[in-house]
Formats: sequence, C-alpha cells, structure tokens
Amino acid sequence: MREPTGREPDRTRGGRVWKLAGLAAVAGLAWAARDVPAQLGGRLTGARADRAARSPRFRDGTFHNPAGASATMVADPGRNLLRELVFGKQKRRPGSPVPLLRPGAAPTAADPARELNVVWYGHASTLVEIEGQRVLLDPVWSDRCSPSGLVGPRRIHEPPVRLTDLPPLDAVLISHDHYDHLDMDTVRTLADLQSAPFVVPLGVGAHLARWGVPEHRIVELDWSESHRAGGLTLTATAAQHFSGRGLRRDGTLWSSWTITGTHRKVFYTGDSGYFDGYAAIGAEHGPFDLTLMQIGAYDRAWPHIHMFPEEAVAAHLDVRGGLLVPVHWGTFNLALHDWSEPVDRLWAEAKARDVRLAVPRPGERVVVDEPPAVDGWWQSVA
Repeated sequence: MREPTGREPDRTRGGRVWKLAGLAAVAGLAWAARDVPAQLGGRLTGARADRAARSPRFRDGTFHNPAGASATMVADPGRNLLRELVFGKQKRRPGSPVPLLRPGAAPTAADPARELNVVWYGHASTLVEIEGQRVLLDPVWSDRCSPSGLVGPRRIHEPPVRLTDLPPLDAVLISHDHYDHLDMDTVRTLADLQSAPFVVPLGVGAHLARWGVPEHRIVELDWSESHRAGGLTLTATAAQHFSGRGLRRDGTLWSSWTITGTHRKVFYTGDSGYFDGYAAIGAEHGPFDLTLMQIGAYDRAWPHIHMFPEEAVAAHLDVRGGLLVPVHWGTFNLALHDWSEPVDRLWAEAKARDVRLAVPRPGERVVVDEPPAVDGWWQSVA
C-alpha cells in the first residue's frame, strides 16, 4: 500500500479550484451568449413568407441581386486576407478621439415647407429633417455590431446623443438586416420610446416581430413600393448587396431608399456596390437635394457589394444629386483600409468632378441649403 505523502489535499483543492474556474468560465460564456439566438432574428413564415415568394427578386428560397451581379468574394491569388487583417500595416483606427457634437434644436427654416437638414450620428445612422418631419436611418447605438456583446467590431466613438434625446420620429427606415445597420437593442428601445413605424425591405419584419415590435408598426416593401408617412413618401429602390444575420444568407431583401416630400427629395444608398441601377433611380425619382452615400468598408475582394469612394461620387451623379454627405465610415472597423482613407478619396474625387460635398462630424447638423465648407477635420485625428 502506498504511503500518504501529504500532498493529496493540495492536489484535491487545486482540482476543485480549476473545476470551479471552468464552471465559472462556462457560466460566463453562457451569460454572454444568452441574447445570441434572439439577435439572429426571425424567419419568414406564414403570410410574410408568402409575400416574399411573390417578389420578382425571390427564387429558390432566397432574394437575388439584379441579373449579372455577384455578392461573392473575389479570389485574389497571393493574398491572405486573414494575415492582412492581423498583421497588415493599415491604420484602421484613428490616433486621437473622434470629435463629437451634440446637435441642438433644429434651426428655424426661412420656409418650413422647404426645410432639409441632416444629422449624421456615425456609420450609417442618420437623421433626416425634411419639411417638418423626421426620418431616422439604420440606427445602431450598441457598442458592437455583432450578435455577441463580447466579440465583433466595436465602436470607435460613442454615439453623440442618447436614444432618449432623439426628437419624435415619423419613421425609422432600415436598409437591410446586417448587424451594422439593424441592431436589436436599438430597435427594442426605439419601439418603447417612439411611436413611429419601422419601414423595412421584405422579410426584415420577421426580425422586428421577434424583438417585440407590434405588427401594425412594421411596414415591409419590395423595390418600387412606397409608404406614406405623414407628408412624406418613402420608396424602396434597388441596391446590389446581400443579407443575413447567421449562417443563412439572403433570406431578407436589401434596399436603397428615397424620401420624398412636397418640395425636397433625399436618396440613401444603404449598402451597395456600384451598378447601373443608380441611373435608373435618378431617371425615375431624381433629382435629389441630398444624397447619403456609402463610402467605407470596401475592398477589391468584394467590389460588387460596397462602393469605392470614387464610385460613390459616380452614383451621386447618376441619381442627379445635389449635396453629397458620406455615410458608412468612421465608426466601425469593417475593412482593411486606413480609417481616414474613404473620406480622403471621396474629397479628392468630389473636387475633381465638381460635386458639392459636406463631411460632418458625428452629431453635427448640416443645413442642406447652407452646408459648411469641408475642413478636413478627420485628418487631425487620423
């Protein structure tokens, strides 16, 4: 029989500590992942699925881009994207804090019937003040654009205002269901704080319904369909992108949007690659006083689903835009380019093509008829 060494109690205690630590880690992961199933959203069933199936864009169980467009990554021999993501030399975050402004009350317009202002809160989250009404685009106030609070792209700057500080809204407009455009916690909070309808592309209503938004506040549209919100007409228009919050892709539609009042018009790209649909949108719905153009998170590996800055200027001209305000940059690190590269390239192209441009700081209100001069503010923090 082996003689006791006196070390067994120590080993036993150590084993218990490791077991407790392991249980604590598992419990912590379970706690962090508790919202992930809800974050994935809902699925098309019943009348919602029947309506999606009738869309010209829906076949074989998914939505599709216009003919000839691809949302797949382009192979690039000799390039390792994962290695570039980890070891690349790009400066994907600014070197100093991003300056934030807190917008005050909207200025009194000389002619309220022709009011048109825009407040960019960061990334694609934008407030359009048009003819006395307020439309909020793709609001994301969470710290991460991810199904998890522990992993995924984290905000580079805080939202310049709280959701509780937003004015009464007439509509919340969503372009598609990716996490950087559709945020569960933000939707739930807005559903409680506001009475405005959520106007979304086909299928996206399934996510909202799962998150507790009443069905009477969910308006789902196919391309070329419109909804009246007070004195505004909100029209879903074409885009070249894709959708999905989990492993399944393209179960919901993506869209660009037009916001049309009696006198003023606004165009928002949502996420999209450059395509000939912009010229058709301009011919049918333009000209526009303001365009909100996606400029960031591009790469030559996915050229068909996000525009390069030069393409954003071309799209602005295609839709017959007046003032261009860039969105989809500056807040989340979603690509391999430098943090400030999108807006540097945009500014150069806008000057070369004589396009009116405003580049607000997050939270800064732009009066479309009197936009501030571009001052390169981002270069001092890059």
